[in-house]
Amino acid sequence: MNPTKNDIPLDVRKSVIVLLNDCLADLLDLQLQAKQAHWNVKGPTFIALHELFDTIAEELEDHVDDVAERVASLGGIAEGTATAVAGRSKLPTYSLSITKGHDHVDALSTALAVAGKAIRAAIEKSAALNDADTADLLTGISRDLDKKLWFVESHLHG
Repeated sequence: MNPTKNDIPLDVRKSVIVLLNDCLADLLDLQLQAKQAHWNVKGPTFIALHELFDTIAEELEDHVDDVAERVASLGGIAEGTATAVAGRSKLPTYSLSITKGHDHVDALSTALAVAGKAIRAAIEKSAALNDADTADLLTGISRDLDKKLWFVESHLHG
């Protein structure tokens, strides 16, 4: 832990930092999965999906940064290396052989749903730890992930 004058009790900060590093891993993995879809999508809806996946990846970067900076502000170390992410992420492994647009939509929507569920669980845990600021940060991320899920899932219908 890094020294800080933050008045949140040390034991709470330590617990929240673990929670946030778990969220960070999921969000970084999700960002990379969106880029994987962006780079490799093929088919008649190519341009729409290519652009959607890229937008999602770019917008996730803000959430990644906010979570990592919250870790640092609590005196922790943001664990954002590929090795740390691979060991922590709860998202399903993204297949490297997907090319069809529909298959990317299915895989990325699944990843978005899993990440959203994990973020909502982290909101409850951070609220139980009386860290309203972390709960608020994660609530905004949850709302945005739900919107992104809606955008992606809309390609599965109609």
